[in-house]
Amino acid sequence: MAAHRRQAGADPKGSGATPVGDGEAPEDIKMAIYMHGQPSLSLGDAKLRRPMVIDIIERKFEYLRKEKTLNVPGMVFLGTTASFFGIFANFIFRYCFKVKYDALKTYAPLTALPFLSTIVTYKFLVTDALYSGNISKENCVLRSSLVGIACGILYPSALAFSKNGRLAVKYHTVPMPPKGRVLLHWLLLCQTEMKVMAIPLVFQTAFGILIGLQHYGMFEKTVQED
Repeated sequence: MAAHRRQAGADPKGSGATPVGDGEAPEDIKMAIYMHGQPSLSLGDAKLRRPMVIDIIERKFEYLRKEKTLNVPGMVFLGTTASFFGIFANFIFRYCFKVKYDALKTYAPLTALPFLSTIVTYKFLVTDALYSGNISKENCVLRSSLVGIACGILYPSALAFSKNGRLAVKYHTVPMPPKGRVLLHWLLLCQTEMKVMAIPLVFQTAFGILIGLQHYGMFEKTVQED
């Protein structure tokens, strides 16, 4: 009897059992209760969430389609006019410098580079700022007109002046300027023909303003529809 009592009252540490304090559940029971309390994804929830995801994706594609539709016409038109005025500037400066050689080397870059620079600059300064909501109507029109002037008139004129001036020096088609006054000499040589560039300057500024107004109006209409 005494031996039976000693075995019943033996220290639980010796038997390898884990003691359980008052009011405290074992770890495996805690884990079971914790997992039971967590919300589980049922088949019905998955079926409900799938149409929501599809709807979000469809809206995103619709937004990107509208954005692309709004961006393309104005940028392409402004880039096309810049390319046309690049050809015009090249013709003017070839006439000024009396250059008759390497026509393809001057006309090709003055057709492609103003177009590409207009597209990239317009998207960066106008389109991205417009869709981020950080631009007003007046600012949109101002940026659009500045892009038209810078990429459609100033950049092609400077590029044509530089390329044809180098060809004039290479082939000696005009008298060589004195040392230290090359730029001034060429500007004086071309000052009469350069005044003609005021005509495309007016047109490109007007195109930039109209495209900026149209782009902002189409953007507002798209936002209201959404």
